[in-house]
Amino acid sequence: MSTKVITGKNNHSSYLNANEPKTINGSKPKYSVSLIIPKDDIETVDKIKAAIELAYKEDKSKLKGNGKSVPALEILKTPLRDGELERPDGEAYQNAYFVNANSPYKPGVVDVNRLQIHVHIGSYLDKFAPAEKELRIVGKIVGNFIPIEQ
Repeated sequence: MSTKVITGKNNHSSYLNANEPKTINGSKPKYSVSLIIPKDDIETVDKIKAAIELAYKEDKSKLKGNGKSVPALEILKTPLRDGELERPDGEAYQNAYFVNANSPYKPGVVDVNRLQIHVHIGSYLDKFAPAEKELRIVGKIVGNFIPIEQ
């Protein structure tokens, strides 16, 4: 089992900042995405829930802090959130979960073998970070993107 999750092809992104990091309220600039997962994508939802549970078990000492006990997983705000409850006016979030992810590192675009792809937009070449670099995909951090369809 792993805390790394590769999502399904029916998932969508919203508020994608993959080319330039964005700052929110003066915070350190980060690359980010809101990943929207249909509730009927049981396979992806189950993988995310399993990764959250594993991260919880592995990091109980961090969750304990200065207290004597670890809060129950059920009361913690986890990365997997219900779109209908938290974004009731957002059409894309209906019948869906979402995960907000961010990273100070620019995400790459890789193929299914995790080999780097160069993205051409008109005459502009955007060279993403090589896939071989240390990837930071654990938890809710933006990792590499794999194009599925054109």
